[in-house]
Amino acid sequence: MKETLLIALIGLLLMNSCNDKAGSIVFMLDNDEHVWTGVVNDGNMMPLSDGYKMDFYGDNKVNQINPLIITNKGQWVWSEEPFAFEIKGNKILITDPFNKVQVGKNGTTLAETYHYVAQQFFPASGKMPDSLLFEAPQYNTWIELNYNHNQADILKYAQAIIDNGLPPGVFMIDDTWQEDYGVWDFHPKRFPNPKAMIDQLHQMGFKVMLWVCPFVSADQKLLYFELKEKKAFILEKETPESTWENSNKPFMTTWWNGVSANLDFTNPEAVKWFNAQLDRLVTDYKVDGFKLDAADLYFYPPNTLNMANKSPNKQAELYAQFGLRFPLNEYRACWKMAGQPLAQRLHDKAHSWEDLQKLVPLMIVEGLSGYTFSCPDMIGGGLLETFTDDSLIDQDLVVRSAQCHALMPMMQFSVAPWRILNDTHMQFIRDAVNLRMKFTPLILRLAQESAQTGEPIMKNMEFVFPHQGFANVVDQFMLGDSVLVAPVVQKGRTQREVILPNGKWTDPSGETYQGGQTVVVDAPLNTLPYFILNQ
Repeated sequence: MKETLLIALIGLLLMNSCNDKAGSIVFMLDNDEHVWTGVVNDGNMMPLSDGYKMDFYGDNKVNQINPLIITNKGQWVWSEEPFAFEIKGNKILITDPFNKVQVGKNGTTLAETYHYVAQQFFPASGKMPDSLLFEAPQYNTWIELNYNHNQADILKYAQAIIDNGLPPGVFMIDDTWQEDYGVWDFHPKRFPNPKAMIDQLHQMGFKVMLWVCPFVSADQKLLYFELKEKKAFILEKETPESTWENSNKPFMTTWWNGVSANLDFTNPEAVKWFNAQLDRLVTDYKVDGFKLDAADLYFYPPNTLNMANKSPNKQAELYAQFGLRFPLNEYRACWKMAGQPLAQRLHDKAHSWEDLQKLVPLMIVEGLSGYTFSCPDMIGGGLLETFTDDSLIDQDLVVRSAQCHALMPMMQFSVAPWRILNDTHMQFIRDAVNLRMKFTPLILRLAQESAQTGEPIMKNMEFVFPHQGFANVVDQFMLGDSVLVAPVVQKGRTQREVILPNGKWTDPSGETYQGGQTVVVDAPLNTLPYFILNQ
């Protein structure tokens, strides 16, 4: 204990007060010290370079954030409240408006630094999300059904999964299954018997999730006025003197599906009401869990009021706590919930090679931020507008995307590969899924260990092989400590370079390579290069 305090004190001595701005800190870096921060959607910029800026207050960059900075030489920054920082040369300038920033130095490697801050500030809960999220592919209905979810097409999609040789897994019914935003019941015309539908999906081997969000349509007058009476919404700050107590005009939030009132989860009435909606769906229809979308920080702007006078960040944190009630859950936006049994998905990616190349670095930062139960969005991309013309589909890209997902913590389909691919490419998709099933015992074991220790399932090379020049390697990764995965993420490539750390490495054919070198391996379209370290 005394040694830990002494090391932290030494770290504090490395910090100097910045004279040009009150409440700021200067964080000094060595010339060869590399920096990561808990901003998942900026993972492709990491390690960070000169000029990078981030303000954690009110901006989650459409993905998970965690108020954290760590380096590969033991330095760290943490705060229970949002702060801002900027990198200038060998300095990190930190603005601390809430006087909550803590700094220190513990360990000498990226892994040692991560382990210290995880244990101290976001310790593992001992629990993990539903194991089926790791054991089999996930299937989301968004790309196939978009705004036309209905019972017949959902069952058709589920049956096609099995008919095309893919295993059942978690089945996510996305937006427009419901009557309206806030009216969380199946649309009666499009779902004549939702209980029978879910029973049938269960019999087919699926577990079922429903998409929900924290918005309520103002067109639903009875519901709207009921919740308004309870002041369950974020309120509009009409004048500078307005307070929550003397206001009752719901702030109308503009979001991707229109304009709605937004629930205020600092008000127990809103929490009680939303819990009741989720519980009723579980009780009445045997729903297994929920995809909890939205809660991005920009939905809570400065001209709004909430019951407890909390930050936008706190609203996101409170929304994430609903997922703790359901082992089957998924979030895209999150604040300071690392170490918890929540499944975290990357922000929607386009159907492009450029976005495919972001998957590895962004997923690495998911792990370094403590969000270890993570999913790399949807295979082939998750943006609806990029799938409006099938003639623009790059079949090779879909295959390489599936391979990239295959040995990550989770893999998720949305566009139906059998609909957009020829027989050869579809077989390559099955090959990728079969490879994942081969590694499922390892992935599940790593997820179980992460629930106990907080250890990332998927790691960057610097984490496992410190100070060997791998900090900037962002196109290959480690699954655990012994499986090196090098997906092909560039169009037309049938070979790729792989950097092998010291040791003996074996490829899938059984060929052994001596580490400490860069090798060029064949990677035809049906192949995901990976190597296993001989222990």
